Amino acid sequence: MTQLSDYEHAYADIHFERIDGILCMTFHTDGGSLKWTERSHRELPEAFHDVATDPENRVVIMTGTGPDFLTELAFETRSQSPTDWDQIVREGIRMLEELMRIPVPVITAVNGPVTTHAEVALLSDIVLASETATFADREHFVAGVVPGDGVHVVWPLLLGPNRGRHFLLTGRTLDASEALDLGLVAEVLPVDQLMDRAWTLARALNQQTMLTLRYSRTCITMQLRRDLDQFLNEGLRLESLAAIDRRSHGGT
Repeated sequence: MTQLSDYEHAYADIHFERIDGILCMTFHTDGGSLKWTERSHRELPEAFHDVATDPENRVVIMTGTGPDFLTELAFETRSQSPTDWDQIVREGIRMLEELMRIPVPVITAVNGPVTTHAEVALLSDIVLASETATFADREHFVAGVVPGDGVHVVWPLLLGPNRGRHFLLTGRTLDASEALDLGLVAEVLPVDQLMDRAWTLARALNQQTMLTLRYSRTCITMQLRRDLDQFLNEGLRLESLAAIDRRSHGGT
């Protein structure tokens, strides 16, 4: 049985704090805004697994550090070999699977722009955004990469099929107000009020019994988990094949 002491200092890119059963995961790179690196790609699946298997976690909050939630990609995939891509695919599948296996409600407080892997934030049950938040998918199709690592499931589901495909193929940026209007986020708040609101909501959720928390999370994520189970593996395989083909043609 996993305990907080087993993992609270185990991950370089995540700071953990738990108060009265509410676990806050703060993503960062060396104390600043999170950068998407091989390390974070490797750490997140393991961290989500630890959080999911710790019975003392009753509500989970995720947030970022500094002015951005996640905008910088420092993970080069275009030059990877088939063996490297096999690892990327396995980590990518496990990352979203373990996130969705967290058995209690998850709140994300999007503290600023998220233009890389925004699906990690948007798969939460309650998504709050600061007024400075923006949402985009800059590291897939518009950068020459097949959008197959979960974004192909999440964005058409959240935005609707046609708007979601347009979003992925054009790299469009949505500001916080548009994200609210389109139903991507539940609330938009000033930056200095964002975390207070997240904790207020978490404390309200925490008033319920553990079975109510667990079974509610199970019920309201059924469609997401079904769609990811059905399509995530194939999407990542297509992404890897296209990346290897690009490399064979001299692409970078």
